[in-house]
Formats: sequence, structure tokens, C-alpha cells
Amino acid sequence: MEKIGDGAEAVIYLNKNIVIKDRIKKGYRLKQIDEKLRKFRTRRETKVLEKLHAIDFPIPKLILSDDKNMLIKMEFLNGKKLRDALNNTNCVKLCKELGKKIAILHNNSIIHGDLTTSNMILKDEIYFIDFGLSFFSEKVEDKAVDLHLLRQALESKHYEIFENAFKAVLSGYKIKNPDYNIIIKRLEKVELRGRYKGKS
Repeated sequence: MEKIGDGAEAVIYLNKNIVIKDRIKKGYRLKQIDEKLRKFRTRRETKVLEKLHAIDFPIPKLILSDDKNMLIKMEFLNGKKLRDALNNTNCVKLCKELGKKIAILHNNSIIHGDLTTSNMILKDEIYFIDFGLSFFSEKVEDKAVDLHLLRQALESKHYEIFENAFKAVLSGYKIKNPDYNIIIKRLEKVELRGRYKGKS
């Protein structure tokens, strides 16, 4: 078994073609609170993955969820991280596809919570991974914040193309989300708040 990732929430292992997500204990939390929180997050992530499977959304196949040992086992996706595949030539096409897929998430009341190009795999299409911070919500604010986090990630990791990339994301999002105008208005407010905080 090979360790392939180490995040704030979990350690990720690869065993043949199976990814194992192990929600690690947090020593700074009381044991009972830690177990309760890890169990809750494991169950919530599982519910999100099950919902996405039900609507045939491109994610790794869920193999096993074990909320006693705080483990989730999934299919390993053999492809490139979008972070490493996105460039000036393909950014409009890929980001438009990305926007459509984020709209599908939001239309189904799913907030990813960590939309970065490191959490997307490019194979025959864009697959989304790492739903550890995801949750269900119909709130316009949560959808706007999800988009805002993606914008920040694009600006940070793909600063040379981020303006065209994010415009393409929004054009794809607009096609699939009937609440586009409401969400974009809220996104503008979220970004204003972010700029105000940055100056204070």
C-alpha cells in the first residue's frame, strides 16, 4: 500500500487500483468529539458520493464506506490532474466543461467546498475528486462561495490564463444553471467582501 496524499482531513493510500481515504485522529480534539466529527464527515461524504453516482456524475466509483474505521475506498482514476493539463490552448474548452459540471453539482444542492484544479482529473472528460469538505445546501451564498474559491484557485495556480479560464467557467455555468443571474450577483458581493478584508 502506497501513501499518495496527506491532507488536513485524511491520509490517502493507493492499493493496486483502489484509493483508500483514512480520516486520521486529531490529537488536539477530545476523543469523543473527534470520533463524532470524523464519523459525521465520513457519512456526509459518502452521501454526497452516492448522490453523485445516482445522477451519473463523473467521480471515482465508491467501493466501500466504513464509518467505524473512518475509511472510504474508491476507484483509482488514472489520468492527469487538471492542474497539470490546463494551458492557454485548451483553457476555454476545459473551463467551459468545468463550469457546466459545477452547475450540475449546484443544481443538485451539492457544494464541493474545495474547488481547485488539483481536485479534478482529466481523462476522457473532467472527473471531480476529494469531496471531504462537501455538503448539501440550496443556499445561493454557498454556491457563490464555491465559485469564488475556484476563482481564487485559478488566480493562484493559473495566473497567466485565469481571467479567460474563469470567464469560460462562468459561460459554462450559465448554460446549465437556471439561477445563474442570482448566483452571480451574490458572487460579486462575496468578491467585494474578500477585497474589503484584504485591505483592512
